[in-house]
Amino acid sequence: MQAAEAIVQIMVKEGIKDAFGIPGAGINPVYKYMEKISMNHYCMRHEEACVHAADGYYRAKHDIALAICTSGPGATNFVTGLYTAFADSIPVLAITGQANSWQLKQDAFQSVDMVSIASTVCKKVYCPLDAQEIPKIMQEAFHLMRSGRPGPVLIDLPLDIQQVEIDFDINQYEPLTVSKPQAAIDELHALLDMIEAAQSPAIIMGGGVILAKAEQALIEFAESLQLPIIQTYMAKGGVPIDHPLNAGHAGIQVGQPIGNRVFLDSDLIIGIGNRFTDRHTGNLEVYRRGRQFVHIDIEATQIGKVFQPDLGIVSDAQYALEQLNALVKERKMGDQQRLDVASLPQLRKELARETNYNQIPMIPHRVFQELNEVFDENTIFTAGCGITQIWSGQLQQINRPRRYLPSGGAGTLGFEVPAAFGAKVADPTAISVNVLGDFGFTFMGEEIAVAAAHNKPIITVIVNNAYLGLIRQNQKMAYGFEYGVDMPYNQTGLIDYVKIAEGYGCIGERVFTPTELRAALERAVASNQSYVIDAICEPEQLCDMGVALDNIRSFAPEKTE
Repeated sequence: MQAAEAIVQIMVKEGIKDAFGIPGAGINPVYKYMEKISMNHYCMRHEEACVHAADGYYRAKHDIALAICTSGPGATNFVTGLYTAFADSIPVLAITGQANSWQLKQDAFQSVDMVSIASTVCKKVYCPLDAQEIPKIMQEAFHLMRSGRPGPVLIDLPLDIQQVEIDFDINQYEPLTVSKPQAAIDELHALLDMIEAAQSPAIIMGGGVILAKAEQALIEFAESLQLPIIQTYMAKGGVPIDHPLNAGHAGIQVGQPIGNRVFLDSDLIIGIGNRFTDRHTGNLEVYRRGRQFVHIDIEATQIGKVFQPDLGIVSDAQYALEQLNALVKERKMGDQQRLDVASLPQLRKELARETNYNQIPMIPHRVFQELNEVFDENTIFTAGCGITQIWSGQLQQINRPRRYLPSGGAGTLGFEVPAAFGAKVADPTAISVNVLGDFGFTFMGEEIAVAAAHNKPIITVIVNNAYLGLIRQNQKMAYGFEYGVDMPYNQTGLIDYVKIAEGYGCIGERVFTPTELRAALERAVASNQSYVIDAICEPEQLCDMGVALDNIRSFAPEKTE
């Protein structure tokens, strides 16, 4: 059979059911065989969106999807999506077309060195020049995506290599078994010794816990020892909102007062599946002062990357937590009571940021109050970057894992809409909502057309402040100037997001008050159609942030009646 057919058969056997792509001459041999199988294909409007959709699909369902496109600028448009997935440890199979193998050094039309370009944002990039090696490459690619710290893999396929006849029998093909590192028991005993010696230990739940589907095991561990659970931004929703040990987020941007307070009061931090990145830690001297750190991560290179912990453990989170839970019972540590955590539920209420603003133009915080009240816990939200994303992280209430899907490490404007579509494909029973700024909507907003065309409705909520809000805040606070960041025409109707929505087959509304917003959100849910709500907000509202966990500046406005 042709190598292209083998590729398609292998994808099916490895479990891929959905593909997000744009056909082109450089990849049409593979498309020829995709037509003959039961794989669902969604034609996106931009190549970058193909990867974001496959990324959102995985985050919602934990199944790998295919992102596929043609050569040249099609392939290079994949890079931002690959970087976004790579930064957040999301496995995506990316396949791109390439010029014929003999043309690779001839500057042929749409021939570009994808191996060099994409290698820094993928676990591995392949450009097979021997078609007989393709089954082995595919097998290795799937194994790599699933092993250790997950991530994307790109296979760049020369046109002629796709069409070579190879000796292949799909019945002889088997996916490789994925083995996961396991913590040594003496390491886990050492961790428990540190907890027994500590006065105020706390857990940080990272996104790796969500990827490992280990949330319940972590909650059990916390409950048995009465440890507060701080979540990183990537773990939002990993702990139910009203769980008595939920200590919210810590961080200098999407952190919450409760999370920062609990962290600063701690003397031992047990980080599990997190990366201690800069937007979480802020000033490292403040972050590390007066406390010890344990770091459990599946990827050895993550331990000590930012700072050396007092105890580093390389392990799959699920395995480590299961063993810790067994050891806690064995050591009868559950009798230990930590009275300080009893105040957490009340402290959450006291430190919660205000959202119940009635001003017009709307204070952005009120938008998130309406979102929290209208949508149920099965709703999937996506978020990209900017001031809207920070408000989202600070203010949105998410009660379940895999219901909040942000571009965390990359902070990618344009992730929101295609990721929401991918999530809707992955979980058709969920309402899929993306929340973004007026400027952010212009990056990948055209992908609402895909949702409309395929009757996979998504709801887009534009927090329209007519500014590059986060960049304006940085200019004013860090440098004392403001330039090039105002977009007043986004609120006057010169730029009309309602017409854009209608032109792409969706319903659009512009709203000015909380009452109008609530009604529009309810209509959007009831319509079962793709919907865009343009919420006109106060242009100059800033968001809370700082440079260190003990120095977060609040810009909360005064309430008016």
